[in-house]
Amino acid sequence: MQKNVEKMTINYSPNFDLKKRDKNKIKYLIYHYTGMKNDKLAIKKLTSPNSNVSCHYYITAHGKIIQIVPDLYVAWHAGKSYWGNDKSLNSKSIGIEISNPGHQYGYRKFSDKQIKCLIRISRFIIKKYSINKNKILGHSDIAPLRKKDPGEKFPWKLLSKKKVGIWHNINPKILKSLRGEKSEINLNKFIIYLKNLGYNVEYSNLNELRKIIKIFQMKFRPELIDGKLDSECYKIAKSLLNLR
Repeated sequence: MQKNVEKMTINYSPNFDLKKRDKNKIKYLIYHYTGMKNDKLAIKKLTSPNSNVSCHYYITAHGKIIQIVPDLYVAWHAGKSYWGNDKSLNSKSIGIEISNPGHQYGYRKFSDKQIKCLIRISRFIIKKYSINKNKILGHSDIAPLRKKDPGEKFPWKLLSKKKVGIWHNINPKILKSLRGEKSEINLNKFIIYLKNLGYNVEYSNLNELRKIIKIFQMKFRPELIDGKLDSECYKIAKSLLNLR
């Protein structure tokens, strides 16, 4: 991995906290898509002093990596965010932006080159900072009421096979048979499962609850994203608690 890190381009952003942090403060790895039409626009935004946003690493549309903020400085990528008992995750995380136009500009599949690059840098970061697999997250995981990235096309299952993040190990045929079923599910228990995983499950109405369920589905059941709890989602959430 060191060989690949040395190939990185550097394009530093002015958007970071000036005070260095201790490496032991880094507990999370957070993935984003850029939501911009192309690399040029995305990099311009991430490095503009007027944007107030940045990240640590940027993966281009062609799978090249650019360092935007050094690891030991706090980049501004997570915003208002929660996971477990932690809040404001900027101070505790490494943020990686992946070039993709996002849902607003024609969301597309991430390329093989992008994902290979992402796996390499992720495994390096995970090892370097001893990051727990349950703390490798999407922006949507830590801000489910306002964010959708990296979205339903992000290959969480593939990443988990490469020792990056978590994925359930339930037989796909069993899961498919439970899709749309409502038997043996308990909404209150499901919310507790999500909370125990780390999700902030505070919501003020049914529309917000559906958003939270959609975010869970985008990650762990992308085949059907309807915001409705069924037996498939319920079984997945329950099984994930044993994989943290």
